[in-house]
Amino acid sequence: VQLQASGGGLVQAGGSLRLSCAASGHTFSSYAMGWFRQAPGKEREFVAAISWSGGTTYYADSVKGRFTISRDNAENTVYLQMNSLKPEDTAVYYCAARPFIATIQYDYDYWGQGTQVTVSS
Repeated sequence: VQLQASGGGLVQAGGSLRLSCAASGHTFSSYAMGWFRQAPGKEREFVAAISWSGGTTYYADSVKGRFTISRDNAENTVYLQMNSLKPEDTAVYYCAARPFIATIQYDYDYWGQGTQVTVSS
């Protein structure tokens, strides 16, 4: 599976962004998808995940209630809607794929290249 993340940018605190991750190469609907992020000087951390059907979602406590993960299997795309952004959300955001939903980055088989999100105070 090849993954291409996009949609990052610079936004003020309190603003919104929607990240997209387009997949190609294999049957997208067979894979659970996850979003992770890595801030400067920090380890990459889990943000959100969604099952292959979209029926199950997981969120990190730090983003729960502000971020929403969704997917469109007809468009081979997973989204991360980010609202009420905070400066601490600043990071490079990565999408990833694996057969079953998980929150541990080392369980994911395929990774996109990352997209930068910067939230100014």
